[in-house]
Formats: sequence, structure tokens, C-alpha cells
Amino acid sequence: MRPVFTWNLGTRSLELGKRTLVMGILNVTPDSFSDGGQHTAPGDAVAHAMRLLEEGATIVDIGGESTRPGARAGMDKPAVSPEEELRRVLPVLVALKESRPETIVSVDTYKAKVAQAAVEAGADIINDVSGLQWDPKMGKTLAGLECGVVIMHARGRPDEWASLSSVPDMVMLVKRELRERAEKAITSKVRRDRMVLDPGFGFGKRFEENYPLLRRFHEFHELYFPLMAGVSRKSWIGRALSSSGKDAAVSERLFGTLGAEVALALKGAHIIRTHDVKSCVEALRLADVVAG
Repeated sequence: MRPVFTWNLGTRSLELGKRTLVMGILNVTPDSFSDGGQHTAPGDAVAHAMRLLEEGATIVDIGGESTRPGARAGMDKPAVSPEEELRRVLPVLVALKESRPETIVSVDTYKAKVAQAAVEAGADIINDVSGLQWDPKMGKTLAGLECGVVIMHARGRPDEWASLSSVPDMVMLVKRELRERAEKAITSKVRRDRMVLDPGFGFGKRFEENYPLLRRFHEFHELYFPLMAGVSRKSWIGRALSSSGKDAAVSERLFGTLGAEVALALKGAHIIRTHDVKSCVEALRLADVVAG
């Protein structure tokens, strides 16, 4: 049995642990690895968000900057300026909230300026893939906002990942660094009941270093926070599904993704972040029955 938490989102809360919740991915970027360019027009993006909700997503996560491998990221060299990121994200956020005010909206950003504007426009959650590391103002900014926070683990930045050395025990490293980043957030006055942790599959981890994170995911409960995981269509799933020496293409990773998502639910994930909401929701219904 996974622990039960109440996630404080400021103006409301979510109960985590009774069933596995699904966060649907909505990228409004031209260059994301899986769905870049598909939802750049605000109307198309809102229509896709509505579809994610109809398919069973509890949360819609809007992202305006790709952090795919090789991308430039960080306040010293952002590939996308805060202004451009807001130009992409805010029209979709505002239109979605006007159409469905009850929708729980997350914004995927590591920039404090974007987080501030997004929450002021109605975002309920800030999902920071850098774990509050890439913008030194993020912790203090989030402490002053009424929202939930996802602190994800990333090892290095996307344009550094190819050159990172291997790690003997990635699970131990991620646990230690996630604990440190959560403690740093608390020191910055971010309330503990506002935080969810994510081990960051694929973010600075080599192909083979992701499998122990999946196999030993239950160990992250030792941190005493709710847990989120995003494995949807990732390259290490393509490697696991390789045939004749060729990794499975992004479009051929659905079943492998579902296998990993079910495994994560059985090992105690509270939230699964995914592109394929309908398939994930249906698979997790069975996983939740098994998990009891």
C-alpha cells in the first residue's frame, strides 16, 4: 500500500494515494521529442487539453520549452526566453481556464518569471524539471505563490547529458539529491504539503541507469513525499523494445510505456505523467485493483 497524502494546491487540494492519478502532457513547443509542433496554435492546444480531460486526465501539464536531450537550458543560456515561453503558454492556460474553470492545470517550467505569471493567470501547479536548480529565484518565488510544486530530479542540463559519466548506484544518487533539493525548497519557505517529488526518468540518466529507477521506485517512499513519474515514450523504453539492433521509434513505444507505467503504479507512484492518457488510465485501473 502506498502512503496517502493531501496535496495542497493553494486554493484547493488533491488526495493522493487512493488511486493513481494521471497528468496529461500538452506541449506547445515546435521541437519536443515526441509531439513537438502538433499543438502550437492555441485553439489546437485547448482542443487537445479537452481531449486529455475527456480521456481521464486529472491534471493537464502545459509545457512551453523543450528540455529534450541536447537542448540548451538554464537562465544563463535558455533556448526559449521567459517572454517567448509565456507567449506560448499563457493563451492556452487562460483559454482552458475560461472553458473549464475546474481544470487542474500544471505549467512545466524552470523559470521563476514564467512560474509567477502562470500562477497569477490561474495555474495550480508548477512542475520544475530542474528541481529548482536552474533559476536561483525559483525557490523564493514559489514560496510566495499559492500553488503545488513538482520537484523533479535532473542530473546536469540537457546539453551536458551526452558527456556525463556513469553512476554506480543511480537510485542512491537520485534519492540523496532529491532529499537535498526538497530540503532546500523548505528552507526557501516552500511548504512541505505543497511538494511532490519526481526522480526524473531520462533526465541525465543513461539508458541502463533508468531501469534500476523503475525496478526500485518503491525506495523513493523513504523520502516521505508524494511521488510522480514520467516515462512516456522515452528513449530508454525505445532501447528496451529494440529489434535487430534498432531502437523502437517514438511512435512504437506505447505498449512499452504502458508496461512501465503499470509497474510504477504497482511500486507506489501517486501520479503518472503521460502523452497517451486514455490507454494509461485504463491500464492503471487494473493496476490499482491489483495494488488494492
